[in-house]
Amino acid sequence: MKILQNVVVKQILTEKSKQKLLDQYHSRLQQLRKECEQLQFELKKLEKTKKFNQSDLTNHVAKEIAVRQEKARLSEFQIEQLHMLPLGSELKEKEVQAIIDVNIGDVWDEKTHQPSIVVKDGIIEEIR
Repeated sequence: MKILQNVVVKQILTEKSKQKLLDQYHSRLQQLRKECEQLQFELKKLEKTKKFNQSDLTNHVAKEIAVRQEKARLSEFQIEQLHMLPLGSELKEKEVQAIIDVNIGDVWDEKTHQPSIVVKDGIIEEIR
């Protein structure tokens, strides 16, 4: 019988992967800040039209900005944490699913232990 099992993919932190992650976090942070500015601009534009209930519109935009600001704070925190991590650290990157064979007589714990794939600079280093 075949079953699906989650497999953790871990990334070994190298100078190259650290820089790539920092670039991703900074790019996301910049995008979120642009979205906040755009929302504020759209709010001012819509306030001038007087077609919408001003308090509802302001509340809705304020909530959207707050969501983006929280995501921006998370990105800033991730950047800080990444600076503190030593090279060689393993970071959980994602989970994928694998198909495994189970048969009568197999030891369940051995078959279902959570395997992981370790990647270094885009190349699989180890399968545990």
